[in-house]
Amino acid sequence: MPRFTLPRVGLVALLCLALAGASCSLYQPSKAELQGGAVGAATGAVAGALLDSWRGGVIGAAIGAVAGATITHIATRASNEAAAHKKPVSYSNQSGSQRVEAHPVSSSGNCTKVVEKFYENGQLVRTEERQVCK
Repeated sequence: MPRFTLPRVGLVALLCLALAGASCSLYQPSKAELQGGAVGAATGAVAGALLDSWRGGVIGAAIGAVAGATITHIATRASNEAAAHKKPVSYSNQSGSQRVEAHPVSSSGNCTKVVEKFYENGQLVRTEERQVCK
């Protein structure tokens, strides 16, 4: 009797979709977190594929997606807190290798302009401005 086998790439893709669907039913990510996750996944997939063909690409995409969405979530939380309390806020990971700082700059009506600074290993890697409105 012929046996149907799913190629490994298809199996991994199916598993990733199932995990993504399950996690989305428990937590609804914001549009910014989805974008951060997509950028992280694309970057991780390319880096992983360069290191170890398709397996590296799949693993890199998964790790990149989680990292990208997480840093976006943390930055959003820091900006909202900085705007609400009108003072700088800083979050870092347990090892201290990554840090996000949010500094309120100015307010107009119900909105506050916040500058986010992203650090890796003590080095500033990017700065973004965000408008936080109540």
